[in-house]
Amino acid sequence: MKTISKKLIKLLKKKKFKISFAESCTGGMLSSAITSHSGSSNVFNLGIVSYSNESKINILKISKKTIKKYGAVSKEVCLSMLQNINKISKTNISASVTGIAGPDGGTKNKPVGLVYIGIKKGDKISIGKYIFKNKGRSYIQKTTVNKCLRLILNSIK
Repeated sequence: MKTISKKLIKLLKKKKFKISFAESCTGGMLSSAITSHSGSSNVFNLGIVSYSNESKINILKISKKTIKKYGAVSKEVCLSMLQNINKISKTNISASVTGIAGPDGGTKNKPVGLVYIGIKKGDKISIGKYIFKNKGRSYIQKTTVNKCLRLILNSIK
């Protein structure tokens, strides 16, 4: 993870890009992956950990209807998180993450390990649905951060 985040910081600096995150199931790990490196202040603008539905509604301005209809772990909520963190931060690149890290909280339709990752670069938006192996909460969180960093890196190469 350290090498990916270092590469990402270097590339963001080179392109003079700023980045922001709205994260839920990773609980700040995504922001930490960037800010744990010297020089990250040149590229990192904002990270919001909107863990509860209340914070998603009150801070990221996601509609209660969207959360009620689709659930906090959904493509629709991931998209709203992404669009709204981008509006708040006004960065070149934004990412959002919502998922079920476990060990509890999974259902048949939304199992532990289900994660949505959104990336917005300029006007281009992509939302991916991933189901990571249920090898424990920490594994799912770290795998999500790794996947997100790789997706960001690939979107700006």
